[in-house]
Amino acid sequence: MEMSFVEQQDVFDVVGPVLEGVFAEFADGRKVDAFADWPLVSYRDSALWYGTDKPDLRNPIRMQDVSEHFRGSGFAIFAKLLEQDGTQVRAIPAPKGGSRKFCDRMNSFAQKEGLPGMGYIFWRDGDEGMEAAGPLAKNIGPERTEAIRQQLGLGVGDAAFFLGGKPKSFQRVAGLARDVIWAETPKDPGDENWRARFAFAWIVDFPIYEQDPETGKLDFEHNPFSMPQGGMDALNGDPLDVLGFQYDLACNGAEILSGAIRNHKPDIMFKAFEIAGYGADEVRRRFGGMVSAFHYGAPPHGGCAAGIDRIVMLLAEEETIREVMLFPMTQRAEDLMMGAPSVPDNAQLRDLHVRIVEPEA
Repeated sequence: MEMSFVEQQDVFDVVGPVLEGVFAEFADGRKVDAFADWPLVSYRDSALWYGTDKPDLRNPIRMQDVSEHFRGSGFAIFAKLLEQDGTQVRAIPAPKGGSRKFCDRMNSFAQKEGLPGMGYIFWRDGDEGMEAAGPLAKNIGPERTEAIRQQLGLGVGDAAFFLGGKPKSFQRVAGLARDVIWAETPKDPGDENWRARFAFAWIVDFPIYEQDPETGKLDFEHNPFSMPQGGMDALNGDPLDVLGFQYDLACNGAEILSGAIRNHKPDIMFKAFEIAGYGADEVRRRFGGMVSAFHYGAPPHGGCAAGIDRIVMLLAEEETIREVMLFPMTQRAEDLMMGAPSVPDNAQLRDLHVRIVEPEA
């Protein structure tokens, strides 16, 4: 869908009720959140709170930055990490997860996902009232432990899990752990049927650029053709602060729609690509048709595309998209029914001016 002379909210107002209606028609008794209640969550908040840009909001757990409680603390691993730029310690609250057995299980989960482990604190009844247990609590002391408990809003029978470093190094695992914690801990009355719901969230304010930590080179992190928020003025500032008018719609942990308000001004587009190291001649060579169209006076426009197969997957309660696709490919991009891809013969290669160079043995 493309619309002329629109802003971001206009796109939402058109497509949101359509999707709500589709889900309501095929929900088969499951609750569908009303379009008016779909929250707008910034990309950065989504990464912090949920560890992903396609969160499952049926799970109410939000992660938090607790770096200040570990800075200069007796837990040397986190204290030293926090001396480096761009590092954080994040906590995953685990209501009703306060047993050593469960904490050890989640630590093993993190190790299976490729991390060294996951620190934890859990709170239990002691001889003198509530007490904190676990290696972290002993290392950072009662005052810091109590400050963490209060920040996370936890109490007796609850736990918290901790991961530290540069967020991109642990964020994915933190997001997976958040979902496992919610799925495997006891529920309050009324939450037992949490799966029987379609929960939506608009993810907005995507950063346009990212920086390679080793080379320092800037490149596009997301859609390079979206309009920067603030236009040319924004591009004249710090590139890492530039946000785009880009948006996704997440439902139950899946991205079911993506779109943007398009960059329709050639001068802004050339500047945006210049920041990422692409000269004007290269932009014209790669995207000449688009540049020409803009010079003829394309109107401000925006749009989106919905993933019908993802929507069907959710409605059919399937775990993977392959279960609802007519001719699904394997993870190696093979179509087993068609026997594709097949080996091309020499005549086909000559038609395409392609030759095969076999790798050395």
